[in-house]
Amino acid sequence: MTTYSQVKTSTISDKIWSKDFVFICLANFFIFLGFQMTLPTLPLFVKELGGSDQLIGIIVGVFTFSALLLRPYAGHALESKGRGFVYMTGLAIFVLSVGSYAFAASIVFLLIMRIMQGVGWGLSTTATGTIATDLIPPKRRGEGMGYFGLSGNLALAFGPTLGLTLVGYISFTQLFLICASLGFVAFLLSSRIHYKKVDQIAGKSTTVKFDIFEKTALQPAVLLFFITVTFGGITSFLPLYAEENHILGIESYFLVFALFLMVSRTFTGKIYDKKGHVYVFLPGTVLIFGAMLLLAWLPSTFIMLIAAGMYGLGFGSVQPALQAWSVDKAPDNRKGMANATFFSFFDLGVGLGAITFGQLAFMFNYSVIYLTSAASVLFSIILYLYLFIRTKRKNQAAA
Repeated sequence: MTTYSQVKTSTISDKIWSKDFVFICLANFFIFLGFQMTLPTLPLFVKELGGSDQLIGIIVGVFTFSALLLRPYAGHALESKGRGFVYMTGLAIFVLSVGSYAFAASIVFLLIMRIMQGVGWGLSTTATGTIATDLIPPKRRGEGMGYFGLSGNLALAFGPTLGLTLVGYISFTQLFLICASLGFVAFLLSSRIHYKKVDQIAGKSTTVKFDIFEKTALQPAVLLFFITVTFGGITSFLPLYAEENHILGIESYFLVFALFLMVSRTFTGKIYDKKGHVYVFLPGTVLIFGAMLLLAWLPSTFIMLIAAGMYGLGFGSVQPALQAWSVDKAPDNRKGMANATFFSFFDLGVGLGAITFGQLAFMFNYSVIYLTSAASVLFSIILYLYLFIRTKRKNQAAA
């Protein structure tokens, strides 16, 4: 017989919106807002410093590769040194590096600081996903990660638009100082969170090792790689592509993208929890594929905004589902490493996409970027179907 106290305990354990969860969402919002404001404006800053499309790709890409190299360390440090240490160290490095952009007078200095920003980003984003996972009840992980993702999506809704608008009224120096200040707000909020202590983590490591990945997270992480390639092409070159085609309203693209991304987070997490990733991944990737084809065409602002909505709805569905999938099957002492694996492949996709697309833009034109992106998404769909069918057959054979 179930007692009242058991029902009450179960209700509390299934609660998502605790005080600490609110704080991690707010901190995530401010650090992402500062980050998103730099995404569409940094290529413009590189152009102002005399950089080419190739240099834009390298500067965007080197950030993600430095983050990528730090993620395995971050994954283990989360288990050995604690969530708070890794998260707050990453935030501090991020604030200092972005603030230094305000004083960048050369491509070389900017490149060095961009590498440092990647270090801070790799530490902080690996930690924040793991912290959110700690705070969300396992039975509601898909839903909870969707809500947590909304904090970054809200930043995405305002960040790129705000950054592009501000550069029309203030200098790049002032813009980057504002971005650093937003990161500092995230740092202050992070100091208010009660983190899971190291001695509370089951099976934790006593030393920080440097292995590369958590094997249970590999399948969703690889699928994510072929999808985030598209993100590298959009953040690095879409403002320049729109300007070349005399397409107005690039600020609106990022706003529409983020709004549809937020809408997707309100229901796709629940679908994932109830029916699994197949009901989220395939519709989402089909939308992303269509969005890339529309961007390759790009005849008008109207088509660009349709592509933004499709991309937001698709990416907002797929990304949290793949992240929840990455963490679900990982042992308790490897949740941090599972998140590190997930974001490593995220970084790798964005970084390789930006660098590759910089070369493609130099050799051909911007539209080739989005045709290549569409091909990458199509490959992800084919790979998913192969993995899904293979797993289903293995389960049938075992039964």
